[in-house]
Amino acid sequence: MRSQDVRRLAPEMDPLRIGMGWSVEDLGKPQILVESTFGDSHPGSAHLLEFVDLACEGVRQAGGRAARYFATDICDGMAQGHDGINYSLASRDMICNLIEIHERATTFDAGVFIASCDKAVPAHLMAIGRTNLPTVMVTGGVMDAGPNLLTLEQIGMYSAMCARGEITQEQLDYYKHNACPSCGACSFMGTASTMQIMAEALGLMLPGTALLPAMCQDLRGAALRAGRQAMELARRDLRPRDMVTMDSFENAIMVHAAISGSTNALMHIPAIAHEFGIELDADTFDRMHRGAHYLLDIRPAGRWPAQYFYYAGGVPRVMEEIRAHLHLDSMTVTGKTLGENLEELKSSGYYEKCDEYLAKTGCKRTDIIRSFSAPIGRDGTIAVLRGNLAPEGAVIKHSAVPRQMHRALLTARPFDCEEDAIDAILTHKIRPGDAVFIRYEGPKGSGMPEMFYTTEAISSDPELSASIALITDGRFSGASKGPAIGHVSPEAAQGGPIALVEEGDLILIDVPARKLEIVGVKGERVSEEEMEKILAERRAKWQPRPPRTAQGALGVFTRLAASPMKGGMMLTDAEKTK
Repeated sequence: MRSQDVRRLAPEMDPLRIGMGWSVEDLGKPQILVESTFGDSHPGSAHLLEFVDLACEGVRQAGGRAARYFATDICDGMAQGHDGINYSLASRDMICNLIEIHERATTFDAGVFIASCDKAVPAHLMAIGRTNLPTVMVTGGVMDAGPNLLTLEQIGMYSAMCARGEITQEQLDYYKHNACPSCGACSFMGTASTMQIMAEALGLMLPGTALLPAMCQDLRGAALRAGRQAMELARRDLRPRDMVTMDSFENAIMVHAAISGSTNALMHIPAIAHEFGIELDADTFDRMHRGAHYLLDIRPAGRWPAQYFYYAGGVPRVMEEIRAHLHLDSMTVTGKTLGENLEELKSSGYYEKCDEYLAKTGCKRTDIIRSFSAPIGRDGTIAVLRGNLAPEGAVIKHSAVPRQMHRALLTARPFDCEEDAIDAILTHKIRPGDAVFIRYEGPKGSGMPEMFYTTEAISSDPELSASIALITDGRFSGASKGPAIGHVSPEAAQGGPIALVEEGDLILIDVPARKLEIVGVKGERVSEEEMEKILAERRAKWQPRPPRTAQGALGVFTRLAASPMKGGMMLTDAEKTK
């Protein structure tokens, strides 16, 4: 065991551990790192200590000694509406860095990593790839829905309705006070739920343990088993990079298409792959989503809260439906292949237990997870658009966009911050046929915050949601829906074409052709050659803006961040030139 080798090199380690309550017998056992984002930061992390302690008990039962480490995450929901949201993406990389420090400073033989939410789960997955410590991931599940299946992603819509006088403040307060009745990730297929599912799809979780209801006893059993399995991985020295390959990432992307996962996965999955030594770009998502069957009827695109996902069979049921499109020989943390795991679940009572929960909802399984032969859609849910506006690409969830907006010619209305754009929307200065631009919101511009309130203001207005587009170098909440195009690269802070857009430019969106282009000025179309000349003239006059934050963690992040379409992660100069 590596931990025992380090004990021989560092004689101070034994007395220091005895000083915090370890027995002499504990010192010679396999040492297991139990890392989590537990803290009183939000419902997705406030309940994790119970799972930490259960994982530690599983380690003890299997003959090891666990050590608890914590790197608490922040909540995108609590960070909305103020500059705190600028720190959201940066927190992913900082959590990953802190886990690396924990693991490197005190050597361990294996790990159990426990997290629930938007940046915490991808941060832990990045750290698993970077440290290559034999590790089992446990995710903290999803919260219950509120009265009448109320879920948090509806609050932005109700807030916009209240601002327009369509509902009373009393009605809004009722929704706010009842949208989060328990701990767990938010109960819709946002980034948190998506990334929990991605962790299992990559083979880094025990089968059938992603996105369980947070209050479900089954999740406690999963945490206990994870501790035992970490000990098995330590004894076998079975490391993540021995298991996770490009095939594993392709499995995750196929599952992403089937669940209509968050667009934020197009930042997180490439960043995770990078830490595993695998280069994966957003075009892989576009290629694999084409023709993929979209099966999951879960909010925000569908009807049901995310807690119903487990009741319908969870990740294994989705995988069974798309089985023919998966690499079933991919290895997993069980020490077995994905195909072997799926076969074992059939005889383990897993699906029967799910059916017991499902019966209480009054739903059929296919109400929640459609069969492959009767999908919601047959062309995936995500597209990568390119053109003179986005040479490196931009992302759209086309399954959430009205069909008439898949091909559109719109008039540019550029704003250099989200606050000005929201005001223009809510005061009816934005009209049908406009393309609202929010720029200087990419990783280098301001840390790449979400444009959640803007998308909610648009989607809650039936006229605008069917007739305008939102285009940004920032990103969207996983709860967002409607005509939104994000991650435009290069970003404005780097002098990308989005910085050159002027009032009255004509913007072409063509989702089937995967195009996003500036095709005219002052409301008049011009030739491609003339447009290139106009953009060159604008570029010559463009001046870079000073960073919004030059100091502290956000200053470090904005200096080192890659472009949105390359994962937005911090890269050294050497990594950028590879």
